[in-house]
Amino acid sequence: MSTETKSQKKQQEREQQSSSSSASSGQPPWLIVTLREVTVKAKDRGFAISTIVTVALIVAGVVFNAFMSSRGEDFTVAVASDAGQSVIALADEEAQAEDSNTAFTAVTADSDDAALQQVQAEEADAALIQNDDGGWTLTSLNEISSGLRTAVGASLETYTLQANAAAAGTTPEALLEGSELEESLLEGNAENQALAQVAGFVFSFLFYMASIIFGMAIANSVVEEKQNRVVEILATAIPIRQLLYGKVLGNTVLAMLQLALYGGAALLALNLTGTAELAGSVIPASGWFMVFFLFGFLILAAMWAVLGSLASRPEDLSSSSTPVMALIFAALFAGLFAKGQLLVVASYVPVVSSVAMPIRMLNSDIALWEPLLSLVLALAAAVALIYLGEKIYRRAVMQGGGALSLRKAMKLEQ
Repeated sequence: MSTETKSQKKQQEREQQSSSSSASSGQPPWLIVTLREVTVKAKDRGFAISTIVTVALIVAGVVFNAFMSSRGEDFTVAVASDAGQSVIALADEEAQAEDSNTAFTAVTADSDDAALQQVQAEEADAALIQNDDGGWTLTSLNEISSGLRTAVGASLETYTLQANAAAAGTTPEALLEGSELEESLLEGNAENQALAQVAGFVFSFLFYMASIIFGMAIANSVVEEKQNRVVEILATAIPIRQLLYGKVLGNTVLAMLQLALYGGAALLALNLTGTAELAGSVIPASGWFMVFFLFGFLILAAMWAVLGSLASRPEDLSSSSTPVMALIFAALFAGLFAKGQLLVVASYVPVVSSVAMPIRMLNSDIALWEPLLSLVLALAAAVALIYLGEKIYRRAVMQGGGALSLRKAMKLEQ
């Protein structure tokens, strides 16, 4: 007897003993399988390492963002005229008014050439020189910082406007009277637009990763049990449908716990770094995302289990998983790119709504009946897919030989 055959036999014996002892404990079969899926995955070293690494990356990303946001810049600009000093002073006043950590300091030079020499000697970051035609030139050694360019350009416009208004005997406010531009949206919240884009990326990425990682885990588990004939032993202890329910629920619980861990780590990092101002807007949408994710993942989990039962070896999954991957990519696309009416439609499509509806709720004010209706549709789809998946699973999982098509599986006797 080969080593591989011996190991398979020992594995089957362990599975049979575990199933028999658990069944005698009086627990429902689906709960036994659920707990087994959770405990086996939780003890998996690779799963634990990947979870810890992801949490570390999330915390590091929040800390890095907080550091970059709080990191200030001090610009020293060489000037050779009172007008240049006034421009730099205006830039510094504007930076302080915006409560930023950026500061601008003017260093007086005796001439334009002396100002340029200070830049050459790296005693100043740039030189602001007024040309003979009245224009201005900002000169740096080898690169002009975007922050310096933008601030000096804005303050120069303000200074010029003030000077021209004074020459005309009027005020800048009078010259700009009637030029005020306000923005409004017929639908949506303008203040949440940027936040919705960031949240859309995060929701989409988390949904994509969880669906792939845990979905493939379900499919591979089914294929391995079918290939090693462990499922035949398990079938003598518990009903096949209960085995399916346990696998789906076990991996759903793991996915939900992992998402909650990631979200908790991000919120903790936001609070510790003092950058949690926007967390109040994100938390309600995140709660809805968890609920929608639950229903969407139940649908995908049933589909992954069916794919595993149809396959005869893990390699078969790569060719048969196209429909499931298409749904996952549709949800990813909706979260990253869908806008307007397309986003509205996507928020009612099961699985895709797991990402689309929370983004809509964050992006605009919608009636409560809309997410509730979307949840009802997702729940109905989940129940229907699990029911259909159960029928296919019971027919296909006990069949040996090559891979089965969906049509062949439906023709098999239960």
